[in-house]
Amino acid sequence: MRVEANGLSFEVLDEGPKDKDAVLLLHGFPDTHAMWRHQIPALTAAGYRCIAPDLRGRGATEKPQLVEEYFAPVLLADATGLLDALKTGRVHVVGHDWGAVVAWLLASFAPERIASLTAISVGHPASWAWPSLEQRRRSWYMPFFHLPGAERALRHDDWRLLREWTQNHPETSQYIATLTPDGALTAALNWYRANAVGGWFADPVPYPPVQAPTMGIFSSGDIHLTDDQMLASREFVAGEWRYEHIDGASHWIPLDAPDRVSELLLSHLAE
Repeated sequence: MRVEANGLSFEVLDEGPKDKDAVLLLHGFPDTHAMWRHQIPALTAAGYRCIAPDLRGRGATEKPQLVEEYFAPVLLADATGLLDALKTGRVHVVGHDWGAVVAWLLASFAPERIASLTAISVGHPASWAWPSLEQRRRSWYMPFFHLPGAERALRHDDWRLLREWTQNHPETSQYIATLTPDGALTAALNWYRANAVGGWFADPVPYPPVQAPTMGIFSSGDIHLTDDQMLASREFVAGEWRYEHIDGASHWIPLDAPDRVSELLLSHLAE
């Protein structure tokens, strides 16, 4: 379905009973709302309403081309605008990768909208203030995505570099198809260009402590991130904190360990 929010037209999957507690599911790069297709049946079967948008610049949602149209406050306004348009009450917010960043922003700056927070793979933005040398090594792609020739380099030789970077993503070919249309790759990279490595998060504003019960999920097979940033997120949570580590899954935990993620979500939401 199409939903107008914050001046943009979003593609949104909205399933489950509309009069029940809602779960807002936010994907990251290079994914779309399809990231959550394993968790949505489990959540709706348990009586939850699931709202899974294609975020700004991804999937079937509109794709602004200016970097400043992806600054973190804009992304936060997208999320609150979607909740307003869909007339939700307080929601459980679940985010992976960049979706986790938006989820942290929601929990910090719109606490009245949030019943609980689940952050998968990516910790609180402030936990990235002083990354370790190992994290800097793993994050090589963030400054690379800022380069003017990044789009051409990623597309070269049938997207060879992107395929190598997402070597353990189980569905790289499907997502390459969503990055191929004109402007789609630039829109996706603008998340990094606006916010990472000298972007909006380089000089972050003070974050109000997260009051909602919060669960952080990390995996042993993540080659892009270290668990330091997730573990350090406890410092920014005033509410109940829970940490779960999943062995054997890559960065894309909801796809690699779908049943375990669903189990953890149902447990956390019930609490």
